Amino acid sequence: MLTPADAQRLIGQTLACLPIESLPVGHTAGSILRENIYAERDQPPFDRVSMDGIALQAASVQSGQRSFAIQGLQAAGDPPLSLISGQHCIEAMTGAMLPAGCDCVIPVERITVTDGIAHVDKDLTVEISQNVHRRGSDQQQGQLLLSAGTPLAPPDVAVAAGAGMARLRVSEQPSVMVISTGNELIEPGEPIKPWQLRRSNAYGIAATLRHHGFARVGDDHLPDDAEVLQQRLHQHLQSYNVLILSGGVSMGKLDLVPAALASCGVREVFHRIAQRPGKPMWFGIGSEGQSVFALPGNPVSTMVCLSRYVVPALINAMGAAPGTASPAKIALAKPVNWNSTFTGFVPVKLDTDEWGRSWAVAAPHNGSGDFAALAGTVGFVELPPGPAVYPKGFVTRLYRW
Repeated sequence: MLTPADAQRLIGQTLACLPIESLPVGHTAGSILRENIYAERDQPPFDRVSMDGIALQAASVQSGQRSFAIQGLQAAGDPPLSLISGQHCIEAMTGAMLPAGCDCVIPVERITVTDGIAHVDKDLTVEISQNVHRRGSDQQQGQLLLSAGTPLAPPDVAVAAGAGMARLRVSEQPSVMVISTGNELIEPGEPIKPWQLRRSNAYGIAATLRHHGFARVGDDHLPDDAEVLQQRLHQHLQSYNVLILSGGVSMGKLDLVPAALASCGVREVFHRIAQRPGKPMWFGIGSEGQSVFALPGNPVSTMVCLSRYVVPALINAMGAAPGTASPAKIALAKPVNWNSTFTGFVPVKLDTDEWGRSWAVAAPHNGSGDFAALAGTVGFVELPPGPAVYPKGFVTRLYRW
């Protein structure tokens, strides 16, 4: 069987990069940028007043003058005024262009105004450029602001808008169909018999995808019927870039998914990984490049495989910069005994010590069907094949849900 690293590598080699679309800049948060963004102008584009107050010549105050006739008001967004003389000042608002002939700003808190005369506090020292945000001191025209491959957080969207970008070229969102299989599954809220189970995996998968910014998510539930499976899977392959199935991929008589996918022209890339939980995972590629992830039906296995392979693969397929989908490093808070010869995925909660450091605390569960045990966990850590006892302080990778 493949190792998890082998499986990840095969998925990455097989998935095609998603196409590019152009979106209004205000609709791009969470998208992956597919172009470089450069500064439209110097930032700030002019000598900018950084505090409300009066603009004047520093030399006048330095020579002993403390009272200045107010010549006018320089507001943000107005063309710049010109200072008449060193005996005058101009009221200036934060964000305004520094008036011509002025080289500093005295805050309004350090002046007193009477009858159109501004009086500067006697003990105030004034320097050139005081409270002035100089042109180009943040960025200069043509400077690279955002690189292709950047996941666009809200500040990035503001940066792009500030660079004059009305639209951005970003990765097109994949269209994903989430499919649960099994005659035993009943929707939440519906009457249920003692031998039936609630349909929960599909909701966990869809919630995870939306949590990571994937918005084009569909949902279907298919019975354990070869003909129905083949027909509906064929339909979904015509309409979606990505299929994520839960259940029907193990070795039982009713594990019909691999055969149904093969009959639809989906080429198997691998089936089974040396890991616990999630060993039966299946991955393949459709005849038109569709990605098909068939995950084991046990709930913990489903969530682990989704976060370990599917979500990172989709992020990378959107052209994200290297390392964007990489897991964090974390240390174990207590020893963990891992008895399997397979790679281990252990759900964890986080604990913070008195120095603010985070530690992974293994969350006990009763096997891969114990979905309720995942409540309160942040994800899982990956442990090398055992048998082994991994001590407190052992550093490993943390995959978040």
